[in-house]
Amino acid sequence: FTIHMPIFRTEEKKDIALLREAIHRGEKPAALMFLRDFVNEIRPSTHLPHIGEENLRTLLVKIDMDADLREDLSRAMIVCLEQADLFPLLTESGMALSRSMGKELFGRIKHKIIPPLRDELDFREVIDMIFYEPDDYVWVEKIGNELWAKLFSVIRTSPGHMEKMLGEQVVKALGVLSVRVAQLGYEPEVSHYMPDHEERTGNPFLQQQLQVHELHVRLTEADRYRLQGAAQGLRNSIADCYRAIRFIRTRTHERGASLSQTFILYQLDKLLGRITLLSDIVDGDDAVDIRQVVEYFIRVVRNQNRKYSLREFLSQTTGYLAYQIAEQKGLKGNTYITTTKEQYRSMLFSAMKGGMIVSFVAIFKNLIGMLRLAPFWQGLAYSLNYSAGFILIDQTGSTLATKQPAFTANAVAGTIDGRYGLAAARTDNLMQTMARVSRSQLASFAGNLLLVFPLTFLLAWIFDMLFGFKVAEGAAAWALLRDQHPFQSLALLYACNTGVFLFLSGIIAGYVQNKMIYGRISDRIIRHRDLQAVFSANRLQRIATFWGKNAGSVIGSIALGFFLGMAGLAGRFFGIPFDIRHITISAGNASIGLYGIGYENIPLPFLVTVFCGVLMIGMLNFLVSFSLAFYVAMRSRGLRLKEFPPFLKTLLRYFAKHPMDFIRAPR
Repeated sequence: FTIHMPIFRTEEKKDIALLREAIHRGEKPAALMFLRDFVNEIRPSTHLPHIGEENLRTLLVKIDMDADLREDLSRAMIVCLEQADLFPLLTESGMALSRSMGKELFGRIKHKIIPPLRDELDFREVIDMIFYEPDDYVWVEKIGNELWAKLFSVIRTSPGHMEKMLGEQVVKALGVLSVRVAQLGYEPEVSHYMPDHEERTGNPFLQQQLQVHELHVRLTEADRYRLQGAAQGLRNSIADCYRAIRFIRTRTHERGASLSQTFILYQLDKLLGRITLLSDIVDGDDAVDIRQVVEYFIRVVRNQNRKYSLREFLSQTTGYLAYQIAEQKGLKGNTYITTTKEQYRSMLFSAMKGGMIVSFVAIFKNLIGMLRLAPFWQGLAYSLNYSAGFILIDQTGSTLATKQPAFTANAVAGTIDGRYGLAAARTDNLMQTMARVSRSQLASFAGNLLLVFPLTFLLAWIFDMLFGFKVAEGAAAWALLRDQHPFQSLALLYACNTGVFLFLSGIIAGYVQNKMIYGRISDRIIRHRDLQAVFSANRLQRIATFWGKNAGSVIGSIALGFFLGMAGLAGRFFGIPFDIRHITISAGNASIGLYGIGYENIPLPFLVTVFCGVLMIGMLNFLVSFSLAFYVAMRSRGLRLKEFPPFLKTLLRYFAKHPMDFIRAPR
């Protein structure tokens, strides 16, 4: 592509004249060459996407001054449209064509490796040739809709036969899209969750198909008034469909959500948006909404650049499920946030109870290590020990400090409305919530450590008195201390691993609790005929209630226990430095090592460093777990990382003004 347009280059005038003649003869390669060079003049440097707007402004001025250039641009676009099939672009670009998310994901992976063959007439090939850089969508989106609208108004004029040809393809695409909407609207994940009144008035997803058929019939008639009435009827049906989708999504806190339902609603959103755009083209009012055309153009460029992106597909399709999981975690997170002094003291005592349980877990863990089991069975024993301790903590109403961040992060994100973002959030409410989370977390850390250090030491002494030997002594005791040392071991790295596992266990807990609600598991347990034959009605009701409320926390505790118990085994299996460091377990191990050696035999600087290492382990446990959970919760609400810096500045200013609110409950 070495031939350039006259407005940009002064050389090669002969070649330019030949190119212009070829475009006006209707030669598609010449038209593509022209449009490609035109976009090249707009395309900014990779590192300066905002320059694209300046480039387009300059071009618009030149186009306005040069009638020949304006005519060439319009003609080149018409040639590409005349010799292309728009149907795949209208019905497939940006759409998920598979009925299940798994098939769609597999298809994208397959096509990412070996792209599929396309018909040369497919207009998507034109888009790919003009916007050939994989990140073109970035600068296209950076340019304001207003500038693109001005450009489209320049190249909008077209002969009558072009309007007729486009109209035929649009009508054909409308028919196919409406059938897909009707099919998805009758899927059980949608039809069983719609408002009750829809059963009386009819499924809106079927009604829109009838309205599309009515629009098609009216297009064959000469009565424009009836055509506009049919278009308005279609718009009303689409509005009913959107109301049904919103109803399903707003009820997910009561009825849960599934991956299948989330994927279907995602598809319906896309299809209805496309039908809305296409119906505006053939509604008979001679006024196409240029705003919608521009938005569709920008979306098409992104769709083509990112058509095989797995990350984008997963982000778009799983957003609502992630939101629902975050909501389930946020509900529990509210129980970990203290407001009054009484709640603060209650959190402290609850954490002390949790520390007492962890002390026994630490003792049992070291006793299991003395059994010299095979690696797998040792990892399994560790996992069961941890899981039992975490379940006991949860069921006794005790608190484990490191389990809080995965839940409180979602409670914090819940104070922000994703429709308006961080900038529009109620600053005072958000900052107060952060302060409450901070002091609640400190109270739980303090409560855990106040019990774990002395009680584990006491239990190690009692064990020595009863059985005549120590839980750990000599080299084993020194190893327990060095394992918590921030500089003589990889304790801080392992603490980050633990933060990831804490986050994942929270995700699992939220997912299971959502699944319990969506699948109506409690009701199914009560109505299970085999269980009815074994248990009385009252006992079965209690079993169903227990699992309905606690399934997420129990499964999450078991998952965390196995994550922590099997981590060291995985590291040894693969021959890599991989393990975990959990603040309360580390504190218990440090106490056991201290008793095994005797504090009088340990250099004071070494002991102080180990103690600081335990605190640093706790800090990293919290920061990693909270950051991951907060990021997922914010993304599930449609918020982006670029909105975080102003939020952090506001938080720092609030901390400077009210530092003690982050440490203790105010009067």
